[in-house]
Amino acid sequence: MAYKIAIDSAGGGSNSGAVGNGITEKDYALTISKYINDRLKALGIESFLVRENDNTLSDDQRVNIIKNKYGTGNNVIVISNRLNNGGSSGTEIIYPLRSNSKLSASIANEIENMGGNVTKYYQLRNSNDTAIDDDYLIRNTANNQTIVIDYGYVDNASDSTFLKNNLENLGEAVVKAIANYVGVNYLPVSLEGYYVVKSGDSLWSIASKNNTTVNELKSLNNLSNNALQIGQLLKLPTINSGNNNSTPSQNIYTVQKGDSLWAIANKYGTTVDSIKSANNLTSNNLSIGQTLIIPTESNQITNQITYNVKKGDSLWAIANRYDTTVEKIKSTNNLSSNTLSIGQVLIIPSTSEFNTYTVEKGDSLWTISRKYNTTVDNIKKLNNLTSNNLSIGQKLIIPA
Repeated sequence: MAYKIAIDSAGGGSNSGAVGNGITEKDYALTISKYINDRLKALGIESFLVRENDNTLSDDQRVNIIKNKYGTGNNVIVISNRLNNGGSSGTEIIYPLRSNSKLSASIANEIENMGGNVTKYYQLRNSNDTAIDDDYLIRNTANNQTIVIDYGYVDNASDSTFLKNNLENLGEAVVKAIANYVGVNYLPVSLEGYYVVKSGDSLWSIASKNNTTVNELKSLNNLSNNALQIGQLLKLPTINSGNNNSTPSQNIYTVQKGDSLWAIANKYGTTVDSIKSANNLTSNNLSIGQTLIIPTESNQITNQITYNVKKGDSLWAIANRYDTTVEKIKSTNNLSSNTLSIGQVLIIPSTSEFNTYTVEKGDSLWTISRKYNTTVDNIKKLNNLTSNNLSIGQKLIIPA
């Protein structure tokens, strides 16, 4: 039996849903839904988004969208992504009275495997009529296997931190559970950027094949020794550094013995001042092992920008702002954890395109937004501005 997956995102439009600790349910639910949808499609599982944008949908509209798309068969799995509030903690999963707990238990197990805290998976009866489900979506998608996932409590500080730092991990746990349930071969992520260990492999041979080092592989994969297992998935560095076959298209450079800013600038077709500006350097002094961001000559930044970490930032919030993912930022910047430090410079890969604009005399956010057919709020959000004040020479990121 071929399964089809409908993915619903709580809230939307005028309905923000649960809000707390820097998380808004409608935004989080849509982001994780998009991730799950993309991953399911990549595995060859048919799926669609009930809510694709920040639009308001009534409960009846959600039900009708699902029925019109996939009907009422028991080969339809409906995943409703939500967040909770109310002073408790942990993930809660609700499944229908008409279904068994197999899929819910699998989702709970995978979320716990990735470090989450599942407090319960259960059926919830209506208090007025215990013969029917309490949840409207479950109750009105008859025969469908409808699962409600409340990933955590936004008014709980610990839950909120976990939610922000693990959106993709939570989404991946759901994807793995669904794939296993519907009988589709599960691959943890796109194998691009990864290596599957084969018989006879060693860290040294893998490092040599992929133009990296044993130490880099161990650091990137949190390995404490050189032992490998056949079938093990190793993450590979996405950017080669130093003199290791570097090319002008690269954006990160690790300083080697004998390097100078002048030599590095010459190598990459840029200027000393551009490198100093991109890395907030106040002198020409370098240290071996220092990581530098190398700016491109073009004024247009395609799919990549730099960002200075500020107080209160998290990888989840930054990824959301620039239409990318936590994992992509970590991979691009060779980060082994989600910890950030104020002033840290990150390269942000994005699915969107941006321009840079240097503020001139007489400019205002309004005039710049008109020039680039965007909004003041978009510019302020991209540049983390708290006011409309500008200074001559200031560089702004503008949506292309």
